[in-house]
Parts: sequence; C-alpha cells; structure tokens
Amino acid sequence: MLRAAHYLNQFFGGIGAEEQANVPPQVRPGPVGPGRALAQMLGADGEVVSTLVCGDNFFNERPAEAHPAVRAWLAEARPDLLLVGPAFAAGRYGSACAQVCALAEELGVPAVSGMHPENPGRVVNPRAYVVPVQRSAAGMAAGLRDMLALGRKLAAGVDLGPAEVEGYLPRGRRLPGERQQPGAERAVEMLVAKLAGRPYRTEIPVEGYDAVPPAPPLDDLAHATLALVTTGAIVPLGNPDHLRRCSETRWREYPLDGRERLAPDAFECVHGGFYNVPASENPNLVLPLDAARALQRAGAFAALMDSYLTTTGNDMRLADCQRNGREMAETLRARGVVGALLVAT
Repeated sequence: MLRAAHYLNQFFGGIGAEEQANVPPQVRPGPVGPGRALAQMLGADGEVVSTLVCGDNFFNERPAEAHPAVRAWLAEARPDLLLVGPAFAAGRYGSACAQVCALAEELGVPAVSGMHPENPGRVVNPRAYVVPVQRSAAGMAAGLRDMLALGRKLAAGVDLGPAEVEGYLPRGRRLPGERQQPGAERAVEMLVAKLAGRPYRTEIPVEGYDAVPPAPPLDDLAHATLALVTTGAIVPLGNPDHLRRCSETRWREYPLDGRERLAPDAFECVHGGFYNVPASENPNLVLPLDAARALQRAGAFAALMDSYLTTTGNDMRLADCQRNGREMAETLRARGVVGALLVAT
C-alpha cells in the first residue's frame, strides 16, 4: 500500500487566511482539506498517512525553524510519496512548496508539487517535479489528479521520460537520447516553419528575464515634482472601479484632493495577497502620503502630484505588468512628474 504524505499552507489546511500566515508547522494525522480528495483518488491501494500544515509567512520568513520541522515530520511519517500543494499561482505558497520538495529530495523521499507555470516557486527549486495547474483553486481536482499520477511513477521508481511526455514542467535538465531525425534536419524544419509563419516548438526553450537597471538619481530633487504609485491596491472606500484582489489587469488613478494623509473612512486596501486589515485601518502604511507630505514640507522635494496611481500586483501576468508600467509612466510624464515612489507589498 502506498503511504502518501501531504503538505498544505494555512488556508488549505483549514486554519485561516492571511491573518494566520504566521502559524508554525502543525502535524495532522491522515488527510486534511484537499487531502481528502487525494485519499479518494488513492483508493484501496494507498492512503494519506499524515499532513503538515504551515503558514506561508512562517515558512518563508523563518526557514531555520520550518526546515527542521519538515525533516522531522518526514522522518516520523516515513512516506513512500510526498504530495506538496498544489500552490497554483500563489508566490509564497509556491516558494514554500519548492523548499519542501528540496528537503524531501535530501531525504530520498519522492515529491511532486503543482504550480501555475508563472509561479515564482519554480525559480526557488528548478529541480522539483512540478505539474502545471491553473492559476486558482478552481483547478484543484485536476491538479491533485496529475500530481498523484506522476507521484505514483516516482514512488515506483519508474524512469521518467521527457517533461513534454510525462506532463511535468521542464526541470532544466538535458539527457542523452535518440531521435529519428538528425539535429540538422530538425533545425532546418523549425527554421522553415518559423519563416513561413507556421507553429513550431524549439527543443531548447530559453526563458528570458528582463534586467531592469535602476533609475538614475534626480539631479535636482529640491525642485522636482514626484508622484505616489502602489501595487498594494489602495482605493477609495467602496472600491468604485472594482479592482480585483488578485489577477488584476488594470490600473487606476485617484485624486488626493490636497490631503495630508489617507483616512480609513475614505480609503481602503483590497489587495488579496496579504493580511490587509492593518492597511485598511491605516492606508498610509501602503501609500505613505503622510510621510511624503512631511518630506515635502521639509523641502526634500518641490511638489507632489495631487493624485496617485494604483493596481493590485498580486498574481499579475508579466505582460500586464509591462503594459501597466508603460501606461503609468506615460501618464506621469504627461503631468510633469520626474520621479515616483513605487510602494509594493
């Protein structure tokens, strides 16, 4: 019988949402939350023997405590297979899952996770076996099914084929093998397809990451007009434009009307990627208008644009990030702004 263990964050472990993200590791016997679906998928030939639940903040901010807890748990549970997540597009959850997979590999325990291909957890541990899943928990059932299918093969010691055949995300490894056509012929076929505008797929995909140089310092800050910009989703009370908690594609501009600070009876935070209650109680924590006004009065800079730009950075696609950045920059330039304070979360 296949002995499976399962790792979950505080939300899927049933402890709570962002307000519980600092909860330390907790071992639960048997399946918890989505692990119950895993238990059904295992059927009569397997069982979920143990579950470890840990807050996303705790795992990523206190690895010196989280990592030994994972090792001790795996040593105690002695699983044949570790299923981790899935984390979907959640960055901190994905990072924790990637680290759990690395710890399992150190102990010789086969491990599989599930992440959206854009989850930054893939960068944390490129060696991990990760199946592609949807951006949100709407893909939970399919994600668990694919994780378990790959996990069964790993637990049985099956020699896996290429990622495109087995259904996991590429791990950056190139192994020797044979193909029916020589490399020169395959390369010419891809080139012809590319020149003709037909679809093709390279055999060596290279993911590009933009190197963004830091902006040069302002020569005359004392006479500069600055602006406040945030990806922390600070909006007027009531969220008039219905900015989304995550996966937003838009940005918005809202007036400051000469305010000295943001009051909670006029502004709120709708960001879904962190515990946002303190930010709604004091929006200046995310959009520091009070600090900016104090610096302005002290003569640190000349003027502050009397409106601010905001969006929800949580789980925003790279293409939308780039487009929003260009549009925001064009707007600020048109207003005579020469520098911006970009506040993230």
